[in-house]
Amino acid sequence: MILHAAAQPSLSATGLELAIASSIRGKVDSGRPASSGPPPDDDPERSRIVALVDLAKGGDSEAFGELYDHYADQVFRYVYYRVGDRALAEDLTGDVFVRALRALPRFTWQGTDFGAWLTTIARNLITDHYKSSRTKREIIADQVPETDDVRDGPEQEALANDAHDALMRALHELPSDQQECLISRFILEQSIAETAALMGRSPGAIKQLQLRAIRALARTIPGELR
Repeated sequence: MILHAAAQPSLSATGLELAIASSIRGKVDSGRPASSGPPPDDDPERSRIVALVDLAKGGDSEAFGELYDHYADQVFRYVYYRVGDRALAEDLTGDVFVRALRALPRFTWQGTDFGAWLTTIARNLITDHYKSSRTKREIIADQVPETDDVRDGPEQEALANDAHDALMRALHELPSDQQECLISRFILEQSIAETAALMGRSPGAIKQLQLRAIRALARTIPGELR
């Protein structure tokens, strides 16, 4: 199996942008309604993932390849929005699955979703990367990730890219915990409970952190791009 880079996330409107718009209108609450939690045991997709994980734990490389295909975009989106650099995000995404393959025999289902487990690996890798390189996470105008999207015309593309770039810069000016909260909730669309588990905080603390982060981000976004 060859690990390849996932596609760059789309620049179309995200839940994060909608949350910012709500904040500007003074209607921010605890955020987008949380998902209903893990799918039921009789959910066909969950059953497929469980079967693939069991096969992969037994050494089936094709099964692990299918897990990679299923989760690579989710992992890439999380890493990309945390580090703000496409090339680095591609490298770290590959590292996540290499580490996951090595750790897979120790994976258990007790209170753990496989996607959330991968996200935790990604979170730890990002922390290790910045510790080892002693670099500060930041994004400036000439380092904004390039875009490959094809749009209706140059004016629409320029406006969309400007809005995305402004959002990325504003996101990376927030404290690290606020960044991670917003990425988990609105980029990965994880529930309050899932975000709390990822960050090691209570659901109530995540709700308050999300509220502060959205309001801070809304104040930072340039008025013409809101």
